[in-house]
Amino acid sequence: MPSAVITGATSGLGLAFAAHLARTGHDLTLVARTEHDLESTAAGLGHPGRRVTTLAADLATPAGSRLLTDSLAENVPDLLVNNAGMALAAPFPAGDLGEEETLMQLNIGCVLRTTHTVLPAMMRRGSGRIINVASVAACGPTWLGSTYPASKSWVLAFTESVARSAPVRSSGVSIMALLPGYVRTAFHQRAGLEVGRLPRLMWLNSEQVVTAALRDLARGRLISIPSRRYRACAWGLRHLPRSLTTAFSLDLARGRPIPPAAGTARSVDTG
Repeated sequence: MPSAVITGATSGLGLAFAAHLARTGHDLTLVARTEHDLESTAAGLGHPGRRVTTLAADLATPAGSRLLTDSLAENVPDLLVNNAGMALAAPFPAGDLGEEETLMQLNIGCVLRTTHTVLPAMMRRGSGRIINVASVAACGPTWLGSTYPASKSWVLAFTESVARSAPVRSSGVSIMALLPGYVRTAFHQRAGLEVGRLPRLMWLNSEQVVTAALRDLARGRLISIPSRRYRACAWGLRHLPRSLTTAFSLDLARGRPIPPAAGTARSVDTG
């Protein structure tokens, strides 16, 4: 049976990938931070003849990332889904540097390391597939004041660069970047992002995104953007003037005061 490794597999798109791939005959390795969530997810994915294993690892840390790459080096899967990622609600000037570095480690560093671990082995055997989950935000600074679009721009550029190289194209290995828009998951709530005012038209569901992604992967597409509306958004972000697209962007820093200098005491209004 084909095998798949999915990071961030206990919720959102990761869980939707796991459920879809379990139904279509894959043995799964689910990767997430919490053992309890992993066991609960694995128990709910039981299908006769399917093997579901778990790996508890905090991929935003060097130790957790190393646990995953060691596992991948030992058992290279047929499909790797780099789904784990995070966003921050605080705008960059007011944010915590440690949290920003954690975001970069998870959104960028983990994709870099896992791809570097499995790709040479996949190329040697002449088969394998990798999905790197980016975002439509990768096409432009749609969240102003945030490093999230920048991290996803890296994922998109990295995927395109590696996938288009001649040795990879001739090897039989497929690498694809998935660029979803707003998806109804707990992602934004966990990040503390206020997106409640977005119109219903902007929202996709997880199964819709996953079905489109796997269909595009089977067709050999390099980039998957589920839904016509988000393909139009991606085109606009890439081709329209920044002065125009900025007017429709979410500005995380709007209305926030300039952060005080380091070591400056914050005044407290006691009313």
